[in-house]
Amino acid sequence: MKICFLDQTIFSYNSKDIDSPKLRGAETVLINLAYSLNELDNQVTIINNCPNNEIIGNIQWININNLGSILHYDLAISNNDIRLFDKINSPNKILISHSLQNFEKFIRKKQMISYIKHRPKVALLSNYHKEKRHLFTRLFGHFFLTYGVDDIFLNAKINDVNDIDKNLAIFTSRSDRNLDLLIKIWKNKIFPNYNSGKLLITPTANKINNSNVFQRNLSSRDNLIQDLSKSRIFMVPGHKAELFCLAAEEARELCIPIVTLGIGSLSERVIHEKTGFIAKNEDEFAEYSLNIFQDDKVWNKLRTNLINMRGSKNWMKCSENLLSNI
Repeated sequence: MKICFLDQTIFSYNSKDIDSPKLRGAETVLINLAYSLNELDNQVTIINNCPNNEIIGNIQWININNLGSILHYDLAISNNDIRLFDKINSPNKILISHSLQNFEKFIRKKQMISYIKHRPKVALLSNYHKEKRHLFTRLFGHFFLTYGVDDIFLNAKINDVNDIDKNLAIFTSRSDRNLDLLIKIWKNKIFPNYNSGKLLITPTANKINNSNVFQRNLSSRDNLIQDLSKSRIFMVPGHKAELFCLAAEEARELCIPIVTLGIGSLSERVIHEKTGFIAKNEDEFAEYSLNIFQDDKVWNKLRTNLINMRGSKNWMKCSENLLSNI
């Protein structure tokens, strides 16, 4: 099958940038889906703002700004913009949605005419996503696409207990995804009751004023895995714009218990009392966090459950699910 991905970003990228912090979840997803679909014997092309027209790892990359004649594919997949379907010809179209997009925003982003013209099926990322996205914007069908975790996380060695810092918590989601709320809970409710605790966070421009809050170095995914693997807790309040949260899935794959407020889709990333805790409020968030810090029995139970679940989500399964919904 001939498959193309359509994406248009302000910045330029291709699969050589997979370890670059400039990539967001949407671009990482596109690359991983493309390569796993190729492994399923499909001929895959990515049409985006890539630096050059070239073939990388059996995937054809074409710069979207230099397309000539209309190209034909058996399946076209657009990354969040229905208007990109105008650039190709295909009988099957799937929109991977990365936004809640209420009806007003759907109109404002000039998606209406292309939506009616192309009638794409919409890939949704969570029940929360379905509930918040307007019914009209999935009028021609939808399905749930459960993202996988990159092989680099699947193949990573899990640290021995002695190599994990029992005092370290970590947050690796984007800083605009309620990091300020997490720091507030940490400073007011966690650190005063556990001053051995350390919180390692995504860099932020806001003042931290210590309380054992440290900014991690954004570099390669190898360093990300090292930071995660030595951490005892993954703390992530969640955010209303969080439709899946790959960061939480990466932490789960590395067997780190998660504490969340369940905002956005985070309640779907955590199984309460099995892979972590879903707190109802800030006090509970602090209480659960302190419990994991201080009670080895609780931490070991959660970690054992997570170890037993390793490898349950990968990009091959995600790709097979996508193809079954054409």
